[in-house]
Amino acid sequence: MPLESVTVEVRHSKVHAADCASCDTKEGRIDRLERTIVLNGQLSEEQRQELLRIAERCPVHRTLTSKIDIQTSLVATAGQQT
Repeated sequence: MPLESVTVEVRHSKVHAADCASCDTKEGRIDRLERTIVLNGQLSEEQRQELLRIAERCPVHRTLTSKIDIQTSLVATAGQQT
């Protein structure tokens, strides 16, 4: 594949959930990530679409678009009581 370089730009904003047509929730505000991908090289449209499909399946993208379970624990450092 004649891919010479890739540039990815991500912008973050908060939007009202009611303004998000593709969101499940319609209350409060949600985080919006806008990703722009620039592919440089003599690529066919089919190759460009395949690279976009790959980007949609990358582990970071899949993590950010899935339900996230955050578990936090507090650990005492040396000299502190638990």
